Amino acid sequence: MSVLLETSIGDIVIDLYTDEAPLTTRNFLKLCKTKYYNFTIVHRVERGFVVQLGDPTGSGNGGESIFGVLGGPKYFQPEIRSALKHKRGTVSMAAVDDASGTGLLVSGSQFFITLDDNLDYLDGKHAVFGEVAEGWDVLDKMSASICDSSGRPLSDILVRHTIILHDPFPDPKGMAVLAPSSPLLPSAEQQQILRVEAGDSLDPAENDEAREQRGREQEAKAQALTLEMIGDLPYADVKPPENVLFVCKLNPVTRDGDLETIFARFGRILSCDIIRDRATGDSLGYAFIEFDAKEACEEAYFKMDNVLIDDRRIHVDFSQSVSRVDGRWVRTKVAPGNDIDAVGGRGRSRLQMKRRYRD
Repeated sequence: MSVLLETSIGDIVIDLYTDEAPLTTRNFLKLCKTKYYNFTIVHRVERGFVVQLGDPTGSGNGGESIFGVLGGPKYFQPEIRSALKHKRGTVSMAAVDDASGTGLLVSGSQFFITLDDNLDYLDGKHAVFGEVAEGWDVLDKMSASICDSSGRPLSDILVRHTIILHDPFPDPKGMAVLAPSSPLLPSAEQQQILRVEAGDSLDPAENDEAREQRGREQEAKAQALTLEMIGDLPYADVKPPENVLFVCKLNPVTRDGDLETIFARFGRILSCDIIRDRATGDSLGYAFIEFDAKEACEEAYFKMDNVLIDDRRIHVDFSQSVSRVDGRWVRTKVAPGNDIDAVGGRGRSRLQMKRRYRD
């Protein structure tokens, strides 16, 4: 189970320990579902230690559990498992002593993410409920923030949105009323809390068009990461291959071998596949041609568009599909910062792609 936090400096994916900490993860998931964390800030950063967030007041003294939001007890007693250790990227609920004097530790909505491995003294004191799976560079940016005397970043790091991939827990009674059906806007109280949002340009020369373009790019990155999480992309920064052409408006009688022969004059072809109906085997009128060299692909693009083949004028363009990449990567979860030579990983430069070479 995973949750994507869209922040003003990038996105963080958190894998949740739903089996080990069902009550704590349920509280976190339901708060995310009601958009409780939207427009909250990272209110405390201690470099090399933790970043803390989840307080809608931004003071570090606010927040309540989903049970409190629904009119029940403001805090709950989270699961504190001795087997779950604090290491870099661990996500834990901030826990405090119960005001009743019983010595029990309780939590609300605030949570923190650890920034170092040597934090075993936190074990048994706070409720570990997840770990960072993606977004280590964002975590490093948070750690490097310039803060005021209270530990709050001078440029606010804002949680803009939370996305839940799968919620295995039933909603508490009354939850349906709280879950919004459309995106929310920051409240007047939240707007008063904000300083300068991290990622906002302080350059007075930046016009509205440039600011809008930057916002679209950030949104596109967040959407791509979401597609990676659900498995529709092999990795978020995937790009279409530069050596593959998309050819359409083909005559149904055109064969793969004929098409390959025509395009082979531009360079060595690795594959030439006319896409066909799975049931009938009939041509669907388009094909993908993969060249060995990018330069050969570019030359074919410029010279073959609108050429007559089998009494049809074809259209040639660069392929925008990543399915050929997606179908051939074998994904392996690797440690943050690693780059591997073997097949797998998160799409780093040295990953090797399987494909059918021709002699």
